[in-house]
Amino acid sequence: MTSEQERAKNALLEVEKLESETEVFKQRYRSYVDRLGPAIVMNGLGQALAVELAAAGPEPEKPDARAHRRLYENVKGWLCRDGGVYPSGSDLLRSVMDHDESFYMRAQTEALAWLEWHKKFCRAYLPDSGGGGDE
Repeated sequence: MTSEQERAKNALLEVEKLESETEVFKQRYRSYVDRLGPAIVMNGLGQALAVELAAAGPEPEKPDARAHRRLYENVKGWLCRDGGVYPSGSDLLRSVMDHDESFYMRAQTEALAWLEWHKKFCRAYLPDSGGGGDE
């Protein structure tokens, strides 16, 4: 399986796991996925992920906070998997800060590549909030 196929497979799997979530959660999640790629490009991976965690809060209960947390966890799952940029089970933000620039650039590139697939699947399978976020 190619790297692109692995990204696509994982990105779709994570969308399929959202099936039992509420419509509000799915709408919010899709919206946050649409925004994360541009946030990474503008602010860098570490800062964009820190914003996701901050928006989730320590114990996310509301759909918007849970959606932010799930998105962070999904990106973390991809970057910190066996064979990922960072070692399995790593604390993603700590890894971003503790590794050198070459790791950071690989992680950012990999996160953006995974997000491209994830965004496409979110747009295909999750409801739009009607906010005009589609390109």
